[in-house]
Amino acid sequence: MTTRAAELFQQLIDQGQPVGEVVAVDKFFVKVKGLQPINVHALVLFEDGTQGFVRSVERNNVYIFSMGAKAPLVGTVAVRYSPQLNAAVGESLIGRVISPTGVPLDGKGPLRATDSWPIFHSAPAIHERESLDELLETGITMVDSLFPIVKGQRMAVIGDIKTGKTTLTTQLGLNQTGKDMIVIYTMISKRQSEIDALVAMLEARGAMEHSIVVASTIFDSLVTSYLAPYVACSVGEYLWQAKDRDVTVIYDDLTSHAQIYREMSLVSGGSPGRDSYPSDIFYIHSSLLERAGKLHRNHRSFTALPVVLAAGGDVTAYMPTNIISITDGQWILDSEVFKDGLRPAVSTTLSVTRVGGRGHTGSQQDVAGRVLRAMTAYRQALEFSHFGAELSDATRDELRVGALIKSICTQLPGESLPIIAQQLLLDLVLSSKPSHDFSDIKRLKNEAVKAAKTISQTHSYEAVRSQFFTAQGVKEA
Repeated sequence: MTTRAAELFQQLIDQGQPVGEVVAVDKFFVKVKGLQPINVHALVLFEDGTQGFVRSVERNNVYIFSMGAKAPLVGTVAVRYSPQLNAAVGESLIGRVISPTGVPLDGKGPLRATDSWPIFHSAPAIHERESLDELLETGITMVDSLFPIVKGQRMAVIGDIKTGKTTLTTQLGLNQTGKDMIVIYTMISKRQSEIDALVAMLEARGAMEHSIVVASTIFDSLVTSYLAPYVACSVGEYLWQAKDRDVTVIYDDLTSHAQIYREMSLVSGGSPGRDSYPSDIFYIHSSLLERAGKLHRNHRSFTALPVVLAAGGDVTAYMPTNIISITDGQWILDSEVFKDGLRPAVSTTLSVTRVGGRGHTGSQQDVAGRVLRAMTAYRQALEFSHFGAELSDATRDELRVGALIKSICTQLPGESLPIIAQQLLLDLVLSSKPSHDFSDIKRLKNEAVKAAKTISQTHSYEAVRSQFFTAQGVKEA
């Protein structure tokens, strides 16, 4: 125990804070006799300098999750440190990599947090919220044009292992460079190499200037990893509510978080339910995700992107269905789509956005509807073509259009397209004929980006669309 911790412990005792004695320890789960009065989630300081937070309170005993690398010994004295668990927050955290306990992990010196914020903060009330209608551009055609997300929305990213979930969310964050948006990446129980790779990419792309990384590794304690998404949410809430900033938080991933909480609950004596998860597993994630939204008083947004593993591609499993029922839509990344070469491997049959369409204009909604119908016709024509029967001209055209849409929607990591360019490309393909040659997709994308930049108050979308169609030799529908 350090001298500073010893002085703090004695100071709390002298102030008359409630004290108790450790009477039992099971791994990180500590039973303390006394320590009354105290409330759930209160912060406790042990005599050896270890900290913990209250899990539950009984008449004579208090049960605590220890946050240290080693749990306190039986007989150790405990004192109430704070009535609630707080996170150190501040704008100085932007550009930093921190642990859930507030320890800097990037070697850039100590943190200069200017304030604190409750880790288990209540979500804004309904009357404090505002309708969501501002598009959050990701630069990804499959997302922006077909399954858009608006600022303040809760959008789940669900898929099997190695289907591009982290790549998709990282691309979304990178596309916010140069915009008034703070992106917080929450790495829950990850390998150190994965954390280093993310930070290196953000720094290489200049995105670290508007990013915060809250990371816990597989070697951190379960309690620390459990707190990671709540700490990230608190850091984002402070910037959103106190500093009037738009914030996006990526939780990567909540499946690992649920497994951590399951183990913590089993150790603490909780009753197991389906798949051995505790009965309150839905609550711990709904209480986290419902903190997202848009405030009426400052018109700023807090967007949440929970990443969920669907083992074997089973989106009907317990955790995926839990998160789907909480969020406002989901991007489903399908392994079969991934094998087919589409990047990102977003399934057009399973993905849905319940709010994102509000961020589209009328023409964008029209193009999105036409593309989805064209992709449905493409899948049906593809199935029919496997029988080896002679195909009609209409069926061959459906296959051609579907293949072109897939080529346009395929984007490598780091490749970004503005939504107007996406709309021009999709509109062009849907209006094209079999005689048109679109073999050079890369050139077509570059020309669409150039055309999109010419849109202004004097050059409307319709005028630019007409010029773009003419340049490609396509007559307007």
